[in-house]
Order: sequence, then C-alpha cells, then structure tokens
Amino acid sequence: MLKLLLAALISLFLVAEPVSAAGAGAGAGAGAGAEKAGSAKGKRPVARKKVVKKTAAKARRKGKRGKDLAHAVASDGRQRLVRRVETVRGKRRVTYHVARRAGPVIMAPALRTVGDMAGLHQTRDALSLRSSVALVLDQNTSEVLFEKNANVALPIASITKLMTGLIVVEANQNLNETLIITNDDVDRQKYSSSRLPVGARMTRNNLLHIALMSSENRAASALGRNYPGGINGFVAAMNAKARELGMNDTHYVDASGLSSRNVSSARDLAKLVAYAHQKPLLRQYSTDPNWVVEASGRPMRYNNTNYLVALPDWNIGLQKTGFINEAGRCLVMQAMIQGRNVIMVFLDSKGKMSRTADAGRMRRWLEALTPDTLTPSAATGAATTAASAASEAAHAAQAAFRQVTVPAIR
Repeated sequence: MLKLLLAALISLFLVAEPVSAAGAGAGAGAGAGAEKAGSAKGKRPVARKKVVKKTAAKARRKGKRGKDLAHAVASDGRQRLVRRVETVRGKRRVTYHVARRAGPVIMAPALRTVGDMAGLHQTRDALSLRSSVALVLDQNTSEVLFEKNANVALPIASITKLMTGLIVVEANQNLNETLIITNDDVDRQKYSSSRLPVGARMTRNNLLHIALMSSENRAASALGRNYPGGINGFVAAMNAKARELGMNDTHYVDASGLSSRNVSSARDLAKLVAYAHQKPLLRQYSTDPNWVVEASGRPMRYNNTNYLVALPDWNIGLQKTGFINEAGRCLVMQAMIQGRNVIMVFLDSKGKMSRTADAGRMRRWLEALTPDTLTPSAATGAATTAASAASEAAHAAQAAFRQVTVPAIR
C-alpha cells in the first residue's frame, strides 16, 4: 500500500514538471518575441546603414577587382576574344573574334630632302624663307630681284607637269579624243592615290586640266603614254624642249614628276614659267580654283593644289605646285605685284604651308620696294652669300641626289 502511494506521488511529480517547463518555455518564448520586436524597432536604422556600408564596400571591392583584371589582361600576352552579337536574316548569331592589341608607337625619323643632304637648308636670307632655294625675276626685264641657291639642280616633283602640259599643247593633238586610264598609269614608285580608277575614260582636254590644276598623276601619265612614240617619245620631247629653252640643269624621266630623277634649278624653271605663260590654255588650266570634269560619264569635282589662286588679293597668271619627299614642297608662279610682272620659284620648302607662306613674304618685300631702293645691293644683297654657297653646294647636291634611297610618299 505504501509502495502504491509512493508510485502515485512520483507519477504526479513527473507530470507536473513538463507542464511547468512548457509554460515557462511559452512565456519565455513570448517574452523573447516581444523583446526581439522591441529590439527590431529600435535597431532598424542601424541595420540599413550596415546594408548601405556593405553595398558600397562590395562595389569598391568589385571595382578594384575589375581594375586588377583589366591590368592583368593588358599585361598578359595571351590572345583575347571579343563576343559579338549580330542579326542575320532575322536570326541572332553570336561570334567570337580575336581582339587586336595596339602595338607600341614608333616615331619615324624625319625624312631628309636632297637639299638637306647638300646642306642648302643652312643658307640664311634676310626674309627668313623656309625654302632652301628661291628666285624672283622681273618677267619683262629678266632682272634678278632675289635669289638663293638658284643654280642648284634639285628634284622638282610635280613641277614636271608644267613641261608635260607644254608638250601636249604644242603637239596639237586632238584635245577631244577620249583616253583610257590603264594599269600602266598606276603609280608603282610612291604608291600615290588617285581618284581615277583603271578603266576610266576621259578626254585629253580634261586630263590636261586636272594634271595642271590638281596635279593628278594618272592623268599626266595617260597624257604621256598617248603621245606619238609612247611615254619614251614623250620624255624625249620634254628633254628636247628643255634644251631648246636653255634649261641646261634640267632632266626629265617621266611625265608626272613622281621620280626624284626629274631635276632642275630655279633659274631653269624661271625660263620654263616665262615660256609657258605665253600659252593661254596653260594659264587657264593651272589657275582655275576648281573644275568639274567627266570620267566615264560621271561628274567629278577637282580643286587647285594652290589655294592662292582663289584669293582676291593675288593676281596669278600661271602656277604649279609639287611635292615628293626627296624634293620637299615646291612652287612656281607668275604673278603681278605692284604693277610688276614677276616670276617666283621656291624649291625644297619645309612645312606643308611654307611654300605659299614664302610667296607671301616675298610679295610683302616687293610691295615695300621703290625704284630708288631697288638696287642690286639692296635687292640681292641678302642672297649674295647664298648664291656663292649655291655654286659650292651644287656638286654636293648632285652627289647626295645619287645616294637617295629613302622611299618618298606622294
């Protein structure tokens, strides 16, 4: 009986303990929930700040990783692929291409002209000309107004085309005849560009026009190639005309002037300008600011290579420009300044605009002169030393010319 009573008391004790424990757990849970809710209400702004700080820190880490990755890719020598998405016939196509990497920039050394090799650029003058060679003549009296290295034979580039035009005009060929540009007219020396494609058809008149006005190389080549006897006969006629005009320092090898073996002196070119100025067609075609010609029935606008012809304060009767690396910038002109007809020649000028700038300097100098001040000592005193230096440099220039091996770019 005692045992039964003891067992019943133990059972009641065991049952009461879990219930109280459960109640305590429930109460504790409720209290904890209330406490957590209160804590959440009080700490919510702090939690947001932490999220913002974490996001900013994450972005900084991501940016740093991106920079590190970009630096690693840039310094890595392996090939990289670029993903490209295209739509072809309504279908999406993804392709991968090898990314090209820019190589190191290598500065090419400045190209030296034949005049530089002969030391002509060291000749100083009173006008601080950028041209190594200069000559100004009174066209009516042949009086030398200014000269600098005028007797030195140098490459003349597209000044050659002035003789080309002269031969075409004096040959009395049919200017309305249609000529065709062929592969023989493509520049294989300087690989210069041209707007005339192989197969283009153009009249001899238009080819002459753009050869003189715009210095079109394929046009000049086609003119020479369609001369009786071909290009060889044409070049022979050019050299014969030079001898006839007393141009003893001049020699031609082609009709375009792309070869550096087309050489002449400033004094010889002054003779050519004076003679060519007598031809109305050469005067007009060389000084037109622009013109529209037809090639295979398609109109094409060409501009003059000498912008001075379009300026109202210049009265230019004939002109021609030229440039190849061996020759530098060249310019010959006939112009009227202060009522005086003058012939100007500038060879081996340094800088793209330097030849026309030298023409402007010379014009201002001539405009400032009066008949009283125009004496041999005043007009040519600045070039006396240059003239003597030219005679000494002539042989050096020719020797330097024969040693030129640097390819030029038209």
